[in-house]
Amino acid sequence: MDSFSQLMWLLGLIIFILLLALAYLLFESMYKTNTIRGLKEEHDRLMRSFNDLDEQAKLIVRTDVELNKAREEMDKRLNGLNALQRTSRLMSQALNEGEIFQRISPALFEDLGFARFMIACMNDSSVLKVRLNTGYKDTRAEAILKEITGLEVLKGVTQTLSSNHCPNKTREKIIQTFDTDHFIISPILTQTGDIGFVFAGNRINAPAVTQADEELITILAGQIGQCLENARLFEKVFRSSQELEIKVADRTKQLAGALQKVRDISNKKSEFISAVSHELRTPLTSIKGYAAILIAGKIGELPSAVKERLVKINSHSDNLVALINDLLDIARIESGRQEMKFAVYKTRNIVDNVADLLAPQINTKGVKLQLRIPEQTDSIYADTSQVERVFINLVNNAIKFTPPQGTITVGAAQALDNGFAVFSVSDTGIGIPAADVQKLFSEFFRVDNEINQNVKGTGLGLVLAKNIVQAHHGKIWVESKVGAGTTFYFTLPASEKAYRENTGLEKNDA
Repeated sequence: MDSFSQLMWLLGLIIFILLLALAYLLFESMYKTNTIRGLKEEHDRLMRSFNDLDEQAKLIVRTDVELNKAREEMDKRLNGLNALQRTSRLMSQALNEGEIFQRISPALFEDLGFARFMIACMNDSSVLKVRLNTGYKDTRAEAILKEITGLEVLKGVTQTLSSNHCPNKTREKIIQTFDTDHFIISPILTQTGDIGFVFAGNRINAPAVTQADEELITILAGQIGQCLENARLFEKVFRSSQELEIKVADRTKQLAGALQKVRDISNKKSEFISAVSHELRTPLTSIKGYAAILIAGKIGELPSAVKERLVKINSHSDNLVALINDLLDIARIESGRQEMKFAVYKTRNIVDNVADLLAPQINTKGVKLQLRIPEQTDSIYADTSQVERVFINLVNNAIKFTPPQGTITVGAAQALDNGFAVFSVSDTGIGIPAADVQKLFSEFFRVDNEINQNVKGTGLGLVLAKNIVQAHHGKIWVESKVGAGTTFYFTLPASEKAYRENTGLEKNDA
């Protein structure tokens, strides 16, 4: 190989090596470029992540700040609500307006975060007066009240005003008048309208009021309005009660006087009846005596027509004597002059005596008499002669109004809890209208029916029975239905103990 060939070969080798080196450098350059690009992308990704983390950190910080503020706001609201609850409980126990404001402590507004506050309310003369004041001298508070009254800042205001939401002119007037920058004014409302306001405020360097502050002051104003309304209502009721008590006392005095007059009249009536009855007995005795002499023919035989009329005179005289005796007995029992001979008697013996005494009338009328006196009520503590008159009057009444073939039942029931036995006299007669039942025990009252129109009577039998039962401290009443019969009930003491306990003698003896 010649030198030229060698040179060319060497040159080719060098070129080849240079090409390899260039390829290597190109490859290396491309690799580094890709690496740089990847690193840049990673750097951009890291920067984005960092920015995201930074935003998240800022968000967390903001959230934490907001949560702290919310927690502080919540704590403030809870503390304010607790303070309001204590104050509301104290105010609700007050019975007059002055006591309500005395129970509102200045510490309440400190708990609510206010350095100045004022409560103004109308008095009975509808004049606005300062009732509570902190942060102002009394003279300044009165001046403020005159200024806002003159400016009519709060006229017609029915909702809470604050420095956060308030018309500019009104806000400026309030700030100037109360010398505060942050304020809340809430009206005191009742059913009659706006009667005052609650003001709470702070100076310029204090925190601004919040919605929670407005709500708390509004609640306080509402509580004050409710308590004032309750206190005024209580005072009105109390005054009405006093007036009613005075009227009741006067009326009671009048009724007592009227009752005494009625008692006096009743006593005079009883005395009059007693006196007249005694005076009537003497001529009636003479009439009966002369009639009996004439009927017996002791002064000579009389014509039958004359004798017949004398018999009627004698019979009517007997009726008059019975009437006078009833009147005397009623008068004596009502006045307490009738002597009662109390003792324990067998009920069955009393009822049997009455049945034997009235047997002729029962047989003549053709009615059936049933006696149902159980052993448990076979004794009473009473005046037997007077009790017999009760049974006689009630059974006689039943005989008169019971048609032939009817039934009259005299019964007794077991003693009640107070120790009084219940007796009854029932019939299957014509019955009594409901309108007349309440009048049965009135003197000289007789039910207007066909039987009473044909049979004479005085209307005193039931009155006498009632007085005798009441003299034993018992009760008498009637149940009746027209066409279905009538039942009279009355109670008598079953023992001396029952009588004494009912009259209070047992306690007096003790």
